[in-house]
Amino acid sequence: MANVSLSLGPQSYDVHVSNGALESIGYLCSRVRLEGKAALITDSNVGPLYAERVRTSLEQSGYTTSLHSFTAGEASKHLGTIETLANEMVQAGHDRTSFVVALGGGVVGDMAGFLASIYYRGIPFVQIPTSVMAQVDSSVGGKTAVDITSGKNLIGAFHQPRLVLIDPTTLTTLSPRLIREGMAEMVKHAAIRKPGMLHTLRELADEIDLGFTLSTIDRLPDIIAANIAIKARIVEEDEKETLGIRAFLNLGHTIGHGIEAALPYGEMLHGEAVSLGLRAALFLSRRHAGLSAAEERDLLDTLRALELPLTLPTGVDMDRALTLTASDKKFQNGAIRFVLLQRLGTPILSKTITRADLRDALQELRN
Repeated sequence: MANVSLSLGPQSYDVHVSNGALESIGYLCSRVRLEGKAALITDSNVGPLYAERVRTSLEQSGYTTSLHSFTAGEASKHLGTIETLANEMVQAGHDRTSFVVALGGGVVGDMAGFLASIYYRGIPFVQIPTSVMAQVDSSVGGKTAVDITSGKNLIGAFHQPRLVLIDPTTLTTLSPRLIREGMAEMVKHAAIRKPGMLHTLRELADEIDLGFTLSTIDRLPDIIAANIAIKARIVEEDEKETLGIRAFLNLGHTIGHGIEAALPYGEMLHGEAVSLGLRAALFLSRRHAGLSAAEERDLLDTLRALELPLTLPTGVDMDRALTLTASDKKFQNGAIRFVLLQRLGTPILSKTITRADLRDALQELRN
C-alpha cells in the first residue's frame, strides 16, 4: 500500500493507495480511533457497486452503519440535498459522536465532507474516492462545498478528512470519458510541479480507449500517489489558501468554472471545462508571463492525446461565461487572481489580468 502523509498539525492524516484496498476501510477507521456510528454517504451510481463491501468492512470492525444515497450528478450538489441527508442521519440516530464515510466521486466527497463539517457543528469524516478526479485531487486537502445559482462551490468549509482510502480498481467501472476528464487534474499537477509526468500521461492515453483494464490498473497506485504528493505538499504550505501558494492548484479553474457554469449542469464535465481553462491559461501565460511556445505545445499535446476538449462549444454564451468567471471565489475585492505559468513547473499568481484579457482568452477558445 502506497501511503502519502499530510502534515497539518492536529489535522494530519494519511492517504492510503492500493489496489483491492476497499475492504480495509473498517480496520483503518479503527486504527485512527474513530468511534460511534458510521454514516455511509454515496450516490445512485456508486452505491450499488461498492456500498455493501464498504458497509461489511465497517461492521466487521464493530461499527454500526447507516447507508444514505442521493441522485448522482452535479445537479444534486446543493443545500437541499444536504438538508435531506442531515435529516436522514438524525432519524438514523447519529449524533456528535458519529462520523461520515464519503464513498464516490468529487460530488459525493464535497457533499459528504460539507455535511460532516456542519452536522452537530462538525464531526469527523473519511474519504473513499471512486473517480479519477476525486482520487488524484478533490479527496485530498479538506475543501468541501456545494453549488448555488451564482456559481460552483460558493458555500463550503475547510474540513480535513481523518483518512483517505483509494482503491484504483474502482476505476475499472468508469467510462473512457470519465477517466479522461479526471486526468485533466493530472495534467494540471504536472504543469505546476512535475512537467516530466506529461510523458507518462501521454503513454496512459493510449490505454484508455475502452476504459482502464486490470493490467493498466497495476500501474495506477504509483501514478495516483505521485499526484497526491504534489497536492499534499502544496496544501501543507498553505492549507487555507491565505499565502497564495495553494492558489496554484487553481490553474485552469478560473475560466474553466465560468465555462462549466455557463452550460446546463452535466453538459460539460468538470475536467473537460478545466481542459479549456488550461488552454486559456496557457494563452494568457504566453501574453503576460513569458511562457514559451514549445512548453505551451507540450501541455496542449498532452490534452489532445487524452482527447480532452480544446475548443469552446458553440452553445456557450461568452458574456455569461465572462460574468460567471468574474463571480468566481478566486476573485478578491473585485481583483482577478489568476494563475499563470512562467515555465512548466513554475506557476505565478498574477493580479494584472484584466476583464479584457479574460474575454480575449475566451475568444481564443473559439479558434
